[in-house]
Order: sequence, then C-alpha cells, then structure tokens
Amino acid sequence: MAIYVMLTTLTDEGRKTIKDNPRRIKQVNKEVEALGVKIIAQYALLGPYDFVNILEAPDNRTVSRVAVELGSRGTLQTMTMAAMPIDEFI
Repeated sequence: MAIYVMLTTLTDEGRKTIKDNPRRIKQVNKEVEALGVKIIAQYALLGPYDFVNILEAPDNRTVSRVAVELGSRGTLQTMTMAAMPIDEFI
C-alpha cells in the first residue's frame, strides 16, 4: 500500500457545514474508507490549510478517485502528494 499526504482547504460552504455539524468530519472519514483508503492520521491545522490527512491507498487511481469525489461536493479543495518512508528514499 502506498502512503499519501492530503492537504485540505475548506470552502465557505465547507466551513458552514463544519460549524453547524462538526461530526460531519467523522462521517466523511467513513465515506473515504468505504472507497478503499485508510486514514492513518488526521490533524486540524492553523495556516493556509485546514486539515492534513496521512492516507494509505492501494494506488494512485484510488486516492485520485477520493480527491475527485471530495472536491466535487463543493465543500473543500485538496492537494494530494505521494509520500515514501525515508528509509526507502535513502
């Protein structure tokens, strides 16, 4: 399984959704996992991005499908990067 870092920025609609229903974050996590991607870690951020997720997925196609699915809702924008353990890099 490959590792990915997904940085997420909420849209105005996304901020309203989270304000009205913060548990929505956990619901979306279940939807992401149903698409075949495991969420290894998730953090809320201060700065230009609102969240960072460390994901495990079988391939680029699967994680791309998740990014398109989430982005198509209009509540967030993502930037996804493939990552590798430092020992593999070395």
